[in-house]
Amino acid sequence: MNHKPLVSVIIPTYNRPDYLREALYSAVQQTYSNLEIIVSDDAGSSENWMVANSFNDPRVRYRRNETNLGILGNNLAAFRETQGKYVVDLNDDDAWEPHFLSTLVPYLEADPDLVVAFADHFVMDEHSIIQPEVTEQNTRRWHRDRITPGVHKPFHQLSLVYKSVPIVMAAVIRRDAIEWNDFPAEVGPVYDYWLNYLASRTGHGAYYHPERLTRYRFHDGSESSTGRMRVHKGQIYCFSRFIEDERLKEFRSHFQWEYGRAHLNLAAALIQAGQATEARSLLLPGLLNAPGFRAGMIVLLACFPQAWVQGLLNLKSLVNNIFKKQAIKA
Repeated sequence: MNHKPLVSVIIPTYNRPDYLREALYSAVQQTYSNLEIIVSDDAGSSENWMVANSFNDPRVRYRRNETNLGILGNNLAAFRETQGKYVVDLNDDDAWEPHFLSTLVPYLEADPDLVVAFADHFVMDEHSIIQPEVTEQNTRRWHRDRITPGVHKPFHQLSLVYKSVPIVMAAVIRRDAIEWNDFPAEVGPVYDYWLNYLASRTGHGAYYHPERLTRYRFHDGSESSTGRMRVHKGQIYCFSRFIEDERLKEFRSHFQWEYGRAHLNLAAALIQAGQATEARSLLLPGLLNAPGFRAGMIVLLACFPQAWVQGLLNLKSLVNNIFKKQAIKA
């Protein structure tokens, strides 16, 4: 493998040792073997070290943060220790097909003007069972059923408007093309969207391989209301930056709409958490940039007494549960 470039794999983790074991197994079983694999533990339990150590593979290196750095901090800490020509981010609850790297790396090697090579992916449940119908819906949702295989340059629209590039988990990145010091703290948990921005703004190309080479795990209840608020705040920051970037001016109206919608989403989350006063300060940007029926409903909820709002939310939850039970019976 000396003639093949080193690929650095980071696996950020916290406390999901069973999922971590599956993700790490999929990395060490790659047919492309010239790897360094960094398991980055965000101040989790000793089980994470035990899982990493159990593979007894010299390519696997375990690192641990002394304090919890969060998603962005943990990923960056791992990325900054990589030595490979190419880097790949594998979530600790996802997994790769054995030929993932051996399929995508050659595209980057053949064309130095490419910064990213990416593929489609399966969707699996918490038990690692692939969900065919959900997988097809996911491919269509992110337009990957309509993307022409091959080189796309520029790829701003693919990565930032359609959000077609799963840059975490299903993409290989040319390491020296990314400005790794340009990760503002404000992006928080949407660091992957920001990474797409850093990759696409280089002006270089991306290669799309339509085969499903990875498995993304979907599981309910993985995100708290606080987590959702952080996501919305990160989106607001990203869209504000995209609006200002002259390289993206042809998509400015789209980002302005997304900017408004992110404000409304954050306002809705705050209302649900009983923080209507804080939510009201977000309504004007939302109404100006993403007007519509939903915006009007959120404005009304922000003006209602909290007891009324909670009653409506409880009713909505009850109705959703009834329909969910009916669907299970059917």
